[in-house]
Amino acid sequence: MTDPHNKSADLDEDEVLEPQRPRRKGIYALPNSITLCALFCGFYAVVMAMHGRFETACIAIFCAAVLDALDGRVARMTNSQSAFGEQMDSLSDMVSFGAAPALIVYMWGLKDLGKAGWIPAFVYIAGAALRLARFNVNIGVVDKRFFQGLPSPAAAALVISLIWLFDDAGYRNASQIDWLAWSAFGVTLFAGLSMVTNAPFYSFKVFGARRSVPFVVLVAVALGIALISLYPQRAIFGLFCLYGLSGYAVYLYKKAKGRPVSVIATSTDEPDERGLHH
Repeated sequence: MTDPHNKSADLDEDEVLEPQRPRRKGIYALPNSITLCALFCGFYAVVMAMHGRFETACIAIFCAAVLDALDGRVARMTNSQSAFGEQMDSLSDMVSFGAAPALIVYMWGLKDLGKAGWIPAFVYIAGAALRLARFNVNIGVVDKRFFQGLPSPAAAALVISLIWLFDDAGYRNASQIDWLAWSAFGVTLFAGLSMVTNAPFYSFKVFGARRSVPFVVLVAVALGIALISLYPQRAIFGLFCLYGLSGYAVYLYKKAKGRPVSVIATSTDEPDERGLHH
């Protein structure tokens, strides 16, 4: 005669020992649809630039940046993060903020410089690829308050806002205007190289999330929005120029104060990654 208590214990033990089914790796529609929309914006920007519609191309890149900021947040809000979504987001960023801006600026202001015009365009696209690869590798060890190097959406915005500013000012065939072509050369080269530096650029990921701010801050934000609406091209270009220089300012400030300048929060033991942690 079996003991009912022992039978119950055996059942409990079987339930504990039963292997759990692995979570199904699905493809979530909402965040990945937003990512695809951002990818389309990058593709559309290139097509518009091929037809000489550079203002429309610039607006499309900025739309891609807005969508890129949304897809990750939507995934976190709906608990639909996935490895597939992360890879899709990186590939979309490479098109919208890597290949597309390089091609647009080349067609707008670099093509008449000959082979010299290839240099900043290729440095930019290579910098974007290296920046995204390094970001994916170091995503778990970088201080969330800072980006390691200029983020690719900001680099794209810096280059694209230059084009938008002068295209709106009436400068056509910019590649045939020497000073404007070389200005595009310098800005594109700066943006490309800044993506692969170790300079810390503030990420704004922990700004104002759960902290109270003085009322004057909201007033300043309202004034800033009003100024941007009055002179959008100038304001956007000026803001991204300041942001593009801010990382170097923080780097020099920390160096002068004797503080560590690396944004790597913890070290890793990977020998191939040692160069990224200095």
